[in-house]
Amino acid sequence: MRVAIAGGHGQIALRLERLLSARGDDVVGIIRRGEQAADLRAAGALPVVCDLEKASVADVAAHLSGVDAVVFAAGAGPASGAARKDTVDRAAAVLFADAAEAAGVPRYLMISGKGVGTEPPAGTDPVFAVYLQAKADADLRARAGLAWTILQPGPLTDEPATGRVALAESTPRGDVSRDDVALVLMALLDEPGVAGRTFELVGGDTLVADAVRAAVS
Repeated sequence: MRVAIAGGHGQIALRLERLLSARGDDVVGIIRRGEQAADLRAAGALPVVCDLEKASVADVAAHLSGVDAVVFAAGAGPASGAARKDTVDRAAAVLFADAAEAAGVPRYLMISGKGVGTEPPAGTDPVFAVYLQAKADADLRARAGLAWTILQPGPLTDEPATGRVALAESTPRGDVSRDDVALVLMALLDEPGVAGRTFELVGGDTLVADAVRAAVS
């Protein structure tokens, strides 16, 4: 398949690009800065420079022509303030969904976060609370034109992949490696039965392929 990834230079995105390109998929990585292009080429992806905070729906849709699925992996990052949580984690996600619909791309996977859509606990960092709300406001559920799937990982680590996870509409508390998130995203891309579903993800004991099959059933 041909897959376009927004936030193509992100840590999960680069991992996913390597996995998809290694198995023969065509991967387009959408990035904000041209100096990131070499890293995408090394990962096997075609870099496309397009700033989702400034582009129009038509601009982005033009880059999605012939794409079978998109993955929204962009994020303002932990060092950003509340304003960029809104312009990236909410507005850019909505823009990317609008562009996917305009380009006729059927599949849309969004990386979100565990706890999105629930009331933040007392004492939550205010900027992180804005992030949670921004992700919640980038809601795909009313979009009949997209076969959307939302993945909500727990806290991310850089531990090597285990290939074993817990994936369900609700999971216990726990973290998960970025490597394993990328493996799950690849498996979700291959499973049309996950359309219209939201899944939480943490490390676990179930092989990724089995976890995805079980989540669908």
